[in-house]
Parts: sequence; C-alpha cells; structure tokens
Amino acid sequence: MLKAIHAQEDKEAARQKTAEVVKKLQILRLEKASKLLESGCDETLSYYAFPATHWRHIRTNNPLERLNREIRRRTRVVGSFPDGHAALMLVAARLRYMAGQKWGTQRYMNMKQEVPT
Repeated sequence: MLKAIHAQEDKEAARQKTAEVVKKLQILRLEKASKLLESGCDETLSYYAFPATHWRHIRTNNPLERLNREIRRRTRVVGSFPDGHAALMLVAARLRYMAGQKWGTQRYMNMKQEVPT
C-alpha cells in the first residue's frame, strides 16, 4: 500500500492515495499505523518539489544501502572483533575509501537543468 502512494504522478494524487490508505488501515484496526502515515505524509512527499527527473534518486537511498551492505559483508568476514575500536577502524577505513574513490568521482544525480524543446 505504501509503494502505491509514491508511484503517483503528482503530489495531489499521492495525497489522495494516502487518504485512501489511511482509511484502509483504520478499517483493519491499525490506528497507530494510520496516524503515523497521516502525520508523516507531507514529509515523505517533499521530493515532488524537485524536477521529475530527480524524484527516483531523492526518494530512494540506494547508495546508502549499498554502503551498508558492503560494511556488513566485510565485518562478517572478520567474525568477532577484539573490541569496539577495531570494528570502528574497519568501518571508518571503508568509508574513507568510498569517499575518496567512488563518491569523489561519480555523480548520483545530474543537476543540470534540461530545457524542454
């Protein structure tokens, strides 16, 4: 149901879909979920204020998920750390590498305005 909200064409349609989902949640007696969705709706739809070409990049967190997956993979290889400092050193080293290599050279979004023809 939540994915359907963010699949709408514009902000007003997404708000209407949110109202429908809130009603469905209330029918299912999920009051806490419906209140949470209703109160946070505008915040999650803030990406509609940007150009449509940027929406997918703004509403997802794929780069962060990829980084977390890589850190998880590396910490599993080590198994158990002697102390918290060793784990922190491994994670910090990976973050430093990513910031210096990939994030420094690649762009996640093209910020140039496209002129419609």
